[in-house]
Amino acid sequence: METDSEQNGASLTSLISAFGKAYHSRYDSPKVVDDFIVNKLLSKEEFSAISKNLINGIQFYNKDIGERFKDEPDKILKWITQVQVSSVPLARSAYCEKILLNEVKSGLKQYVILGAGLDTFALRFPELQSSLKIFEIDHPDTQVLKKRKLAAAKFDIPDHLYFVPMDFTTEFSHQSLVKEGFENEKTFFSLLGVTYYLSKEENASLMQHFFANVPSGSSIVFDYATEKLFEEKGMSNRVENLVKFAEASGEPMKSGFTYDEITSILENSGLQIKEHLSPEMMNKLLFKNRTDYLSAFETVHYIHAVKK
Repeated sequence: METDSEQNGASLTSLISAFGKAYHSRYDSPKVVDDFIVNKLLSKEEFSAISKNLINGIQFYNKDIGERFKDEPDKILKWITQVQVSSVPLARSAYCEKILLNEVKSGLKQYVILGAGLDTFALRFPELQSSLKIFEIDHPDTQVLKKRKLAAAKFDIPDHLYFVPMDFTTEFSHQSLVKEGFENEKTFFSLLGVTYYLSKEENASLMQHFFANVPSGSSIVFDYATEKLFEEKGMSNRVENLVKFAEASGEPMKSGFTYDEITSILENSGLQIKEHLSPEMMNKLLFKNRTDYLSAFETVHYIHAVKK
């Protein structure tokens, strides 16, 4: 399957995450988070191509499911998407946006999305246009792809949304944000689906850079993998499969953390943990009483940390 992202170097994982949310918006009930906009950013051809690619890969994911539903491709797609693809993107978006909207009620004026991919928050909450500046930071290629998709779907870029092209994993530029109107005031950051792909040293350095020039009360929501990332198989081997898929797609996962390691990284950046959610807690918060395959991913935890 060749996609736009492969043609211009944008992240394949961001496209797969977008597919997971789009599938959820179209077919799942109840909704963990309803990203009805990303649905429109993936073309019919793209959605179909990713669907076929996942269905054709069922032997890699689970041979028993492939055999059981060999004449029912829709059921194969549902299994792969809910078990393997969408649970983490849905959980982190739902959790992050819950915290963010609470912060907005308390007067938050700036939101920085690190590794934004095809994030659609600004488009789904137009009522925040006069009160919240949103800065999307991502690789230039990914942002070119996103702007093209927005134009194709006939979406105008809102006045309060600012694109800041930057490979922040190699060099974070506070000045690039300031040029777009970023101010020295309380800021909310999200870093979703990124920490796994960086070394422990890179994660520690980034946290320090992010919070070096923002005031106390600024905060971040991020997800991270535990130290068991590379040894736990997970339900239907989905943890092992995710690590293998990332490696095969050219975006290998590099790090998992103990709770003490994460705490130390945050403390060294002047942050303290306000909330920490394990998979068990996330299941109670977002996935309880479901009758489908969706559940919190075994090795992924979520943190809201605040600058002291």
